Amino acid sequence: MKDNIVLFGGSFDPIHQGHLLMAKCVHNLFNARVIFILAKRPRWKKVAAKDNDRLQMLKIALKDLDTEDFSYSDYELKQDAKINYSIETIKYFKELYPRNKIYFLIGADQVNRFDDWKEGLLISKLVQIIFFPRLNAEINETIVKKYQMLKILNQKIPDISSTEIRNLKKLNEISGVREYIEDHNLYYMETILNKYIIDEHRYFHSLSVARLALKIAISNNLPNKEIYYIAALLHDLGKTKYYDSDQINEIMHRYYDEYYDLPLFTYHQFIGHYIAKELLGISDEKILRAIEFHCTGIDKMDEVGMITYLSDKIEPTRGFDSSFLINSALKNYYQGFIDTLIDNRKYLLNHHKDIHNRLTQACFEMYLNKGEE
Repeated sequence: MKDNIVLFGGSFDPIHQGHLLMAKCVHNLFNARVIFILAKRPRWKKVAAKDNDRLQMLKIALKDLDTEDFSYSDYELKQDAKINYSIETIKYFKELYPRNKIYFLIGADQVNRFDDWKEGLLISKLVQIIFFPRLNAEINETIVKKYQMLKILNQKIPDISSTEIRNLKKLNEISGVREYIEDHNLYYMETILNKYIIDEHRYFHSLSVARLALKIAISNNLPNKEIYYIAALLHDLGKTKYYDSDQINEIMHRYYDEYYDLPLFTYHQFIGHYIAKELLGISDEKILRAIEFHCTGIDKMDEVGMITYLSDKIEPTRGFDSSFLINSALKNYYQGFIDTLIDNRKYLLNHHKDIHNRLTQACFEMYLNKGEE
């Protein structure tokens, strides 16, 4: 067991890969055990998930580290104080480990406000304060010197925050944590999917599409895998309980008038684009375009659009045996897209569904080299 200890406190709401990479880094740099301390009532933050949910996600994440040198403490969760002050936690661990050198890892966002911490000078005498600078974040060097903080340089830590994950601007790449969020309706599952999607069936369909899209992106070794999941999860936002037909017509006229002549069933892809961009603040153009044309398809689709389209058409809860198409996409997403187009075109023709709208025609002509005859 290592003699040095790093106390890594936080709300971990939720924990993500950035946290794990920082823990691994200080573990190696200081030859130290790392103890994650889950805050119950942090002074400057309001937590979004319940204590037990955050604790369970922390436990799941620590399984990935697979060593006794990384552990967690529920010390603060057991306290009745209205605010968890770090000085009390530090005193507790100093008494618990009187002979060990203790490092105290804080977030870069807390460095400049450390003068406002309770008994900050005493903290700096009891432990060695350490932090990772963040990209484009200016650090007050006077405070660093005053509290004898140690800046950890030359370490590649991804610029990701729990806030971005909660708002679905980023994806939590700890698979077990992501699945916990899905299964327990946390963060974006509640505030976005549950809020906008029209019913339970569409909710679980959207989740199934997202899981398949991510699986295909991983299987094809595509970069930026998170955008496939996000686009697929949000693809049916337009099937919303928030807008009636008059409001939908108004949005179509104002923002998508060039597509107003299309069949009514296509409108939801444009309304979804509107919600994602204007209400949720999604700015990634690949995600937005994938949502905008996931139903009809269009010519010149990129890989995000293709995978969103095919995942929507063949996800496992659709009620037919799509295993051939899924396996095709897992081997090669482009071939899977072509196979799905062929299958979907056949289905539309056999069931006398609309195939004449110009977007679907353009998609078929581009990728199947023939339109409807």
